[in-house]
Amino acid sequence: MPRFTVHVRDEWLTVPCRDPSCTIQWLGLEALKRYTKNKPDNGGIKSVKEVRFVARRCQGQGLLDADDTIEDVLEDNDFVELAIEGDTMSPDFIPSQPGASHLITSYREPESYLFLDGSSLTTTDLVNLGKGLYKIKLTQEAESKVMQSRELLDTIVKENRVVYGITTGFGKFARTVIPVSKLKELQENLVRSHSAGVGSPLSPERTRMLLALRINVLAKGYSGVSLDTLHKMIEAFNASCLSYVPEKGTVGASGDLAPLSHLALGLMGEGKMWSPKSGWADAKYVLEAHGLKPISLKPKEGLALINGTQMITSLGAEAVERAQAIARQADIIAALTLEVLKGTTKAFDSDIHELRPHPGQTEVALRFRSLLDSDHHPSEIAESHRFCDRVQDAYTMRCCPQVHGVVNDTIAFVKNIINTEINSATDNPMVFSERGETVSGGNFHGEYPAKALDFLAIGVHELASISERRIERLCNPSLSELPAFLVNEGGLNSGFMIAHCTAAALVSENKVLCHPSSVDSLSTSAATEDHVSMGGWAARKALRVVEHVEQVLSIELLAACQGIEFLRPLRTTTPLEKVYDLVRTVVKPWIKDRFMSPDIEAVHRLLLDQKVWNVAQPYIEKYRVEHIPESRPTSPTAFSLESPTSPRKRVRLE
Repeated sequence: MPRFTVHVRDEWLTVPCRDPSCTIQWLGLEALKRYTKNKPDNGGIKSVKEVRFVARRCQGQGLLDADDTIEDVLEDNDFVELAIEGDTMSPDFIPSQPGASHLITSYREPESYLFLDGSSLTTTDLVNLGKGLYKIKLTQEAESKVMQSRELLDTIVKENRVVYGITTGFGKFARTVIPVSKLKELQENLVRSHSAGVGSPLSPERTRMLLALRINVLAKGYSGVSLDTLHKMIEAFNASCLSYVPEKGTVGASGDLAPLSHLALGLMGEGKMWSPKSGWADAKYVLEAHGLKPISLKPKEGLALINGTQMITSLGAEAVERAQAIARQADIIAALTLEVLKGTTKAFDSDIHELRPHPGQTEVALRFRSLLDSDHHPSEIAESHRFCDRVQDAYTMRCCPQVHGVVNDTIAFVKNIINTEINSATDNPMVFSERGETVSGGNFHGEYPAKALDFLAIGVHELASISERRIERLCNPSLSELPAFLVNEGGLNSGFMIAHCTAAALVSENKVLCHPSSVDSLSTSAATEDHVSMGGWAARKALRVVEHVEQVLSIELLAACQGIEFLRPLRTTTPLEKVYDLVRTVVKPWIKDRFMSPDIEAVHRLLLDQKVWNVAQPYIEKYRVEHIPESRPTSPTAFSLESPTSPRKRVRLE
C-alpha cells in the first residue's frame, strides 16, 4: 500500500493511501486529521474541513493541484510539504532551491560503481562521486582490514583496557574512564554534542563528497569502525541520503569535528537529511523512506566517524579540480585576447623558455604556440599587422607563460598534497590490528591541506589579476584601437564598461580572501587542542577565489569575442575561431546594450563544463606530438594528473 510523508508545521506524518485515485486534497486533509489528533488543543485548528492549505512536493518544490489524483503526481514514499493559510513557512522546512544543485535538478541514480580501498581515490574520482556519477562498493581487501581492526577493538573492550576514545572521555576528559555499560551512550553523546556547526548547509554534491571521503578513510582499516556501520554509510551514500552539514564550525584540529558530527548525526537518524526523493526532512523519515536503518554506534565508532580532515580535503579536492580546469582555459582566453589586441607571438619562442625551464612556464608557452603559430594556423588578423612598428607587448600578454605557468605548478603541488590526504588515515587513536594495539597521534591535524589550500588561493588568484588588466586593455580605446568599451554608439551604449568594473571588484575581493587563514590559531578544548589549522576557512575561501577567477575570465572571454566582431571580416587561427564559434552558441554579439549578467553566466557555464578546453585541446595535443619527441610531461605539473613519485592504483569501475 502506498504511503506518503507529509510535513505539517513542526511534524512529519506518515499517511497510508489505500486508493491512489484519491486527490491531493484528500491527502492534505488526512494529514491534518493526524496532526490535530496528536495535539491537546488540536493544534489551534477548530475544523479540519475548513482549513485552507497549499501542498508542495518536497522534491523540486513543485506546487500540487488539490484536484490532481495522487497516482498522477506523486510516487510511493514521496515527501509533501503542507502550508496552512495564515502560517509562516515552518522553521523546520529547508527549501531545496532548484537550480542550485546538479543533484536536485538532474539526478539520475547511477549504474556504475567505484570500488574504494582507502588508497586509490583521486580528486577527480571524488568530484565525480559528488556529482552522483557513481555508487560505492568496498574491495574485499578493504573489508578484511576493517574486520580485523574491529576485532581488536572488541577485544580491548572485553578486557576492560583503558584506551583513549574507546573507554575514556575526549579532549580534556581523556583521563575519565567510562563504564562498559555506557560506552554506546558515550559515542552518541560525542556526536550530538559536537554537532554544533552554523551557517548554510553544504550542497548535496559537497555532502556526497564529504561522505564518500569519510567512507574511503574508514576503508583503510585503521579506525576500528565495524563493517556493519561502514556498509550502512555506503547504503546511505548510494541512496543519496545526505545529512544536514553546516559549512562553518571547524577549526581543522582535531580534524573537522563539527561538520563530521553533523554528517554522522543524520546517519544515526537524528537531525535533518536530504535525498533527491524527499528534499529536506527529518533524518529518520528519509532513511525509512529509502528502506535504510540508522547507524547504532559501537564503542569508538562515534570518534571514528568524526575525527579527520575530510571537510577540508573534500572541499579542497573540488577547489583544485576547478583551479586546474580554469588554469588551462585561461591560456586559451589570453591567446584570443592577444589576437584581438594584435600582439606578437615572439615572446612564446621555445628557446626563451628553455632558458628558464619551469614546467608550468614551458607548458603555457607551448599552448600559446599551438594556438597562434602561423605555420600551423594562418591568421588573417596576425597577417594584417605583420609589419607594424611595435617591438613588444605589455606584460599582461608577453608574460603569460611566466605568470600562468607558476599557477599551473602551484596547482600541481597542491593537488599532490590533496591526493595524499584523500588516502590518508586521519583518525585518533589509530588501530593497528597487526600489532595488536592502538596508538594515539596527531594525523587529524589539518595543517597540510590548510597550508596547501591557502597557497592555492594565492596562486590561482593571479589568473584573475592579470585577466582584469587584459580586460582593461580590450575596453580602453587608447590601448586596443577598438571602440570604447567594445560597443558602437558609445554614450548611448555603455557596452563592457561595468562588466570590467565587476571584474575589478572580484579581483579586489580576492586580495582579501587570499590572506592565509592557516597563519591563525586559537587554542580550544581547555588548551588540550592548543594549536589548530583553521583549514575549513582555507578550503571555503579557496573555492570562492576559484569561482571569482572563473567569473573574471568569463568576462575576458566575452570581451575578446566582442573584439573579434570589430576586426571582421578578418579571421583568427582555426582553434581560436572554434572557441569563438562555441561562445556564439550561447551568447550573441553585442550590437547595443542589453542585460549582461545572463551572458556572463552562460560563458561561466562553458568554463565550468570545460567546453572551451575541449574545443582547443585537440589542436594543442597535435602540436605537442609534432614538436616534442616525448610529448608526456615529466614533472608533476597541473597538466600531469598524477605525480610520478607516488603512482596510484586506479579504483575499479563496475
